[in-house]
Amino acid sequence: MSFFKYQDGEMHAEGVSLAAISAQVGTPFYCYSAGALRAAWREFADGIKGIKNMNASVCYAMKANSNLAVVRLFGEMGAGADIVSVGEMQRALAAGIPAKRIIYSGVGKKASELMAALQVGVGQINVESSAEIETLNAVAAQLGVKAAITIRVNPDVDAGTHAKITTGRKENKFGIDIDLAREAFALAGRQPHLEVVGVAMHIGSQLTSLEPYRAAIARVRELIGQLRTDGHRIERFDIGGGLGIVYADEKLPSIAEFMAVVARETDGLGCELTFEPGRRLVGEAGVLVSEVILVKPGAAKTFVIVDAAMNDLIRPTLYEAWHDILPVREPRQDTATMRCDIVGPICESGDFLAQNRDLPPLAAGDLVMIRSAGAYGAVMASSYNTRPLAPEVMVDGTRFAVIRPRPTIDEMLSAERFPPWMESVKA
Repeated sequence: MSFFKYQDGEMHAEGVSLAAISAQVGTPFYCYSAGALRAAWREFADGIKGIKNMNASVCYAMKANSNLAVVRLFGEMGAGADIVSVGEMQRALAAGIPAKRIIYSGVGKKASELMAALQVGVGQINVESSAEIETLNAVAAQLGVKAAITIRVNPDVDAGTHAKITTGRKENKFGIDIDLAREAFALAGRQPHLEVVGVAMHIGSQLTSLEPYRAAIARVRELIGQLRTDGHRIERFDIGGGLGIVYADEKLPSIAEFMAVVARETDGLGCELTFEPGRRLVGEAGVLVSEVILVKPGAAKTFVIVDAAMNDLIRPTLYEAWHDILPVREPRQDTATMRCDIVGPICESGDFLAQNRDLPPLAAGDLVMIRSAGAYGAVMASSYNTRPLAPEVMVDGTRFAVIRPRPTIDEMLSAERFPPWMESVKA
């Protein structure tokens, strides 16, 4: 079911016209469909229920979209949170996620950050190096507690995705090489303030094939057998996330198909499973809406300059990512198209949202919708060129609300300070 579709000639998010939101909020803005978020969650929850004898939980990977309203929506449906910073931890708690349902991941946690996590009682810390094992033990000793940990291993499996979002190869910075994992578990087992409860993995993002998962789970399953032989009590297997979404014309496995592979590869393993979906839950549930500033014909190509830019959505520039772009006003079916680049006003040649696209003719004042922008859109945005962050809006049926307002320039400037040796500017 599509939650973004044309109704009466105008693009709607559920029952609300994007043009109506634009008239009140201004552009650019992010818009999330609560219905789409719930539907994505239900697909995951139903997939787990459909597998007999699967003891599993879902922790939403907040790095995909950490807006408080989005996190609370998932939390109210039973999700935990997968975090990679103390800031995300505070967001999860503020959104109502119980600390025991929080998993703290990440390759570089400071001692102060580990202490903060232990003080609030997070349910699990995914450790990624021998140095972190020793640091966490020392911090736990200071607090007089025992920290429940899994150790993230790197199974050296190619996820078959973009190089910048692949995390499960030996050359990637994440996790402990699976060939060195037994040594790391032995080290952790000797620490009096650590409780080793399981193994974790995460091989990458935007996966469109299940074979990398199958291969990685098989490798980790073999490791779990070895670890148990070594005397470790391995009760949890954190499989991570990474399932892809549709940006262009990708053919994706269903959640049911994914769960079937997981169930087959973990059958009889006797581990509680944890899934950490992010993009799959929020990516297609969000769009970015922008207004055309002007159309600039050139000798080599035509540029459609819009008021959204690489600071609002950096994925096309950073990952060469494709996002479908549609006019908010529905074009006639017989309308001829024009080939153009959709670019922003930032002073960078890399500032583009799409290149060499065939789109219906656009003019100043027209609105366009950039699809599949709910993941790694607003969270990766910046205020480059002193451009205020785009606001975020949530639609639920026929109602909508701003869930993060656009800051004013004055608010942005008020966060900065002159050093005391600079004279005040006199009027």
